Amino acid sequence: MTKTITATAPVRTCDCGGWTDTWFARHGAVFHIAVNPGVRVVVRAEAAPLDAPAPVVLIAENYGDKYAFAPGTRPWVRHALLEAAIESVGVPPGMAIEVSVRSAVPPGAATGTSAAVCVALVGALRALWGGSVDADDVAQAAHGVEVDLLGQQSGVQDQYAAAHGGVNYIDIREYPSAVCRRVAASDGVRAALERQLLLVYLGRTHSSTAIHEEVIRGLDRPGSTGRAALEDLRHAASAARDAVEAGNLDGLGEAMRACTEGQRRLHPSLIGPDAQRVVDAAAAHGARGWKVNGAGGEGGSLAILCPPGAAARAAIEAAITQASSAYQVLPTSIAQTGLEIRGRD
Repeated sequence: MTKTITATAPVRTCDCGGWTDTWFARHGAVFHIAVNPGVRVVVRAEAAPLDAPAPVVLIAENYGDKYAFAPGTRPWVRHALLEAAIESVGVPPGMAIEVSVRSAVPPGAATGTSAAVCVALVGALRALWGGSVDADDVAQAAHGVEVDLLGQQSGVQDQYAAAHGGVNYIDIREYPSAVCRRVAASDGVRAALERQLLLVYLGRTHSSTAIHEEVIRGLDRPGSTGRAALEDLRHAASAARDAVEAGNLDGLGEAMRACTEGQRRLHPSLIGPDAQRVVDAAAAHGARGWKVNGAGGEGGSLAILCPPGAAARAAIEAAITQASSAYQVLPTSIAQTGLEIRGRD
């Protein structure tokens, strides 16, 4: 008998205060908006011989990959994040699973896609084996996969966005301890955000771990403005939250711009030439705000806040795509929920 579990999770954009949710920042705050479409994981489980050599078949749809492996294999076979997430939950003896993973957002788009994949995969496997699928529990477990099993640099906010969905304020009192609070945005403000907020993919991926290492190396050098920049980013997160709760989208735009300048002070390479080209094109057509998503650097994506009105949005979209044929405005909507699991008993 085969049992099938399907799990979905959103990605995130407009992460004001990003970088303060890291071990080297020690404490921080992040405002972000979870958006769909995100990621989908389908797990099919069935009984198998106890001596089955490779109880996992993994299908990474975005890469066109399909292969079998046994959890615990070292070195990682092909997709370390997916293999580590499966290993973290485990496959009981006498069971075999087929795991299919798909992301609607290009890999490496700086929207927390890897965290969303990990949240959905951990959540699906826990649901399959009867474990906890509490949003905070799954977020913390998914963060542990990236940091503990893979040894990567990772803040905590992406996992909470994927697990909880919505518009959130993450309070990181002492890394990695965090509390996720839903921002009280009215229906009108949510609708305005969906009309005015763009997610712009720069057409190429980036390595967030490599960028983290650059920032860490320069953070406490003599003359560095890194610590002051982190404090500015913390303030921008609370300013973004307060603006949205007050229905002041111009205030949100100001906080987004402050975050991007804070990232630039943290390390100049965080605002790459493509990101700056998009900012310049959007600003020239009246954009209210811009935020380089995630770790920034080469590639990735930006959040752009347009003025009200369809014509203003259309003009900014046209300016961005005219700046380079590689740039894409990805269709999104605010995710009302986070991790969702179907197929449980």
